Amino acid sequence: MTEADRPAPAPLFNETYYAANYGDYDKQNPPRKSRHYARWIEAHLGTGVPRRIHDVGCGPGLFLARLGHDWEVFGSDPSQYAVGVASRRVPRGTFRVGSATDGAASTDPVFAGPFGVVTAFDVLEHVPDLEAAAAAVRRQLVEGGLFLFVVPVYDGPAGPLVRLLDRDPTHVHKWPRRRWLQWAETHFELVDWGGTIRYLLPVVRWYVHLPAPWLRRYTPAITVICRRRAT
Repeated sequence: MTEADRPAPAPLFNETYYAANYGDYDKQNPPRKSRHYARWIEAHLGTGVPRRIHDVGCGPGLFLARLGHDWEVFGSDPSQYAVGVASRRVPRGTFRVGSATDGAASTDPVFAGPFGVVTAFDVLEHVPDLEAAAAAVRRQLVEGGLFLFVVPVYDGPAGPLVRLLDRDPTHVHKWPRRRWLQWAETHFELVDWGGTIRYLLPVVRWYVHLPAPWLRRYTPAITVICRRRAT
């Protein structure tokens, strides 16, 4: 890759960034969406795996806020602004500024793990070094622990629409679903994956979030759940 081909430096993930790109963050993350991901985790969580979860790129902390109190919750995000919002929203949680590649260990060793679950919702497409991100997740997880991630995908019938609507300049990986699945299988044991139809209706401001496993090869986003392999 030449210097001209490299993506421009990502802007700071500050309040202005959130207002410009995710002004409808709460509407785009309704409770039913959080419940859907929580059910995926519960369905695959192994016996004896600790109910200790790290949400990488936690943003304002909505997902962690909605988990039951039987979970010990941690969140990290490169945005000081988002971490501040999450800390106020989820007082029982532990939050630190940190990237997907350091697991927040640069500021607090507790984020080195061990965790039973690591999640990354619409995060990996922002991370330049995905090999380092995978290594960080593996370090944090207990053996048999789960890694759940959600990413937009840019192939299939919805691909042109996803590209048209994607105005976030920090998206550095605009991959097809097949490439994300290959990445997951390289670093983890792939357990399952599904598709999601999602869209914020512009007039009524109603967020469509429809899990569609039967259409997973055509949806604009996918959910992938993996397990850390035995060593």
